Amino acid sequence: MTTPETLHIVCPHCHTTNRVQATQLASHPDCGSCHRPLFEGEPLALDGASFDKHVGRSQIPVVVDFWAPWCGPCLQMAPFFHEAAQQLEPQVRLAKLDTEAEGQVAARYGIRSIPTMIVFKGGREVARTAGARGAAEITRWVRSVV
Repeated sequence: MTTPETLHIVCPHCHTTNRVQATQLASHPDCGSCHRPLFEGEPLALDGASFDKHVGRSQIPVVVDFWAPWCGPCLQMAPFFHEAAQQLEPQVRLAKLDTEAEGQVAARYGIRSIPTMIVFKGGREVARTAGARGAAEITRWVRSVV
């Protein structure tokens, strides 16, 4: 059970759910299972199983960039998405899902154009935008919807 001061954070390495005091987020917490950092200032690559864990269990917002390796705008946006992760963590987790490799997840969310970013809170979609964005625009958009 968590209290309002305690958050569930899914480890980006072993995908174990950790309980972290909200006041400790900025103190670079480590995973209780694998002892690696819970936040590294870079987007997390997700697959189908890890997507459901991170989106469904994390009690911080999760922003997922739905992309594909053949998509020029997706590749252009990648360094900006990385920069936004450095600015938004640990209050928000940024992640990427390759729609080519994980077509079932992309279909579940009706992804019709890429790149598409979706903000999830408490396992539910709360906002979405399509098209490549710069780091400042990504950061501004995420902050406006979380």
